[in-house]
Amino acid sequence: MANDAATGKRAVAGSVWNADLGNGNYRNPVLYADYSDPDAIRVGDDYFMVASSFCNAPGLPLLHSRDLVNWKVVNYVIDEIPDERYQVPVHGCGVWAPSIRYHEGTYFVCFPMPDEGIYMCTATDPFGKWSKPVNIRPGAGWIDPCPFWDEDGKAYLVAGVAKSRIGYKSVLHMVEMQPDGMGLIGEEVKIFDGNENDQVTIEGPKMYKRNGWYYVFAPAGGVKTGWQTVLRSKNVFGPYEYKVVMRQGDSPVNGPHQGAWVDTVTGEDWFLHFQDVYAAGRITHLQPMSWQNDWPIIGIAKEGNDYGEPVMEYRKPDVGKGTDVICEPETSDDFTAGKLGLQWQWNANPKKEWYALTGSGMKLNAVNKETVYGDMPNLLLQKWPAPEFSCVTKMDLSNLTDGEEAGVVSMGMDYALLTFRKKGEQLFPVFVTGEQKYGKILPDRTEEKESGLSPLPVGQAKEIYVKYTVKRTGTQDLNDREKGFPLELVTMEYAAGDGSYQKAGEAEAVPGRWVGVKNGVFCASAEKGSSGYALINSVTYEALSI
Repeated sequence: MANDAATGKRAVAGSVWNADLGNGNYRNPVLYADYSDPDAIRVGDDYFMVASSFCNAPGLPLLHSRDLVNWKVVNYVIDEIPDERYQVPVHGCGVWAPSIRYHEGTYFVCFPMPDEGIYMCTATDPFGKWSKPVNIRPGAGWIDPCPFWDEDGKAYLVAGVAKSRIGYKSVLHMVEMQPDGMGLIGEEVKIFDGNENDQVTIEGPKMYKRNGWYYVFAPAGGVKTGWQTVLRSKNVFGPYEYKVVMRQGDSPVNGPHQGAWVDTVTGEDWFLHFQDVYAAGRITHLQPMSWQNDWPIIGIAKEGNDYGEPVMEYRKPDVGKGTDVICEPETSDDFTAGKLGLQWQWNANPKKEWYALTGSGMKLNAVNKETVYGDMPNLLLQKWPAPEFSCVTKMDLSNLTDGEEAGVVSMGMDYALLTFRKKGEQLFPVFVTGEQKYGKILPDRTEEKESGLSPLPVGQAKEIYVKYTVKRTGTQDLNDREKGFPLELVTMEYAAGDGSYQKAGEAEAVPGRWVGVKNGVFCASAEKGSSGYALINSVTYEALSI
């Protein structure tokens, strides 16, 4: 719980977004958060899902569910991104679309880094420590890998390509893999070229086998406006025929993009996939799946169609036994758990000296600010959890020294933040906006603007509240930005003690490079070797609409 400084009341942290309707049905999305490029498996009664994480660390969030509707983040596959360059944020690079598989008692997570190669991690206990990543295909260009083990003991890897790194797109490759998953064998074979048909931008392949057919599920047509395609062949290296199995149709689910086929112990088939909703990122949907003439249909097919369309509400999967566990990923935090909550990720590979957990909150040490705010590695962030919400951060800034600052940030390609700078016997609130100007792959430069606010006496620094609010203000088109995507406005307010909130500023939300907007906290210093810190007592999220 945390005080609402405007009213003096104590607000209880509750559900922010939950898909379980409590009546045997669920609503989409099952996760209104940026768990992009999802892949999932079932092992017994347990479902595990992984998602991309780009330059944020720890990386590769692992989520768990018993019913495909209620999910919790239970682990991260990697503590840090495996390359020295990620000691600082490299926006849009790092860990792209992963896959997760289970084979002979071992869990495998295979993930691409488009500039560095294809990596593999393993674990016998997914809730425990995963192995350090092994680069099984060094070099740039390949993305979206998925391993597959056949009945004869042979193993394979299917992958897509990134035009920005390799010079062409819309091509899927297959290559034999060592049975232990730790290396590749022989030369890759091009199994499909979307440039030669109507499947441009085909990517995100996931491989399966059913009734003697090899299947590769792969979206095409682009993240924002595409569809789901499935390839099939009786031979692992093809030739493959293809069919579109899900389109947006009349639904509000644009894309719908890559994901995972999973089944239940009762024999039902389901498909998890993402939808790009602009500022909030790539949110996760669950669709029923059926079969017709050995082709899947994802979603519900209208009369006369041989493909499905996404559903917005449907009955929950029959997982073979009842479950009354209704849950969602954590958001609010009072930092008393003894370790950093799994909702948090840093803007780059973290250092232990950045923070410490105390009995009264999280101590954020002042880290030397050597760059613009958006490129600070020590931004502590979490994903937006709902279409509209507020987040109140309670901070004790009485331990800042001259030249140090701390505050709350909204991080995207364009970003905004409210910082409190210590100077003499005053705290100076400053609202900052930043805009990243991108080149082909990385930002060329960032422009920041500042707006100063009325100073606060240091005596009020012990109890500062910052209220971060996200509201929808309209819509925009997928292409011309006039309609279609939601437009979200971020507003920041602040208060001292039990005083009323004062507006600091507002900004239109813009997603990051392939990621949704994140919000969080930071503490910085103009000098090296600073000894001051901010104490983050709590963050409390509340849904504004569900």
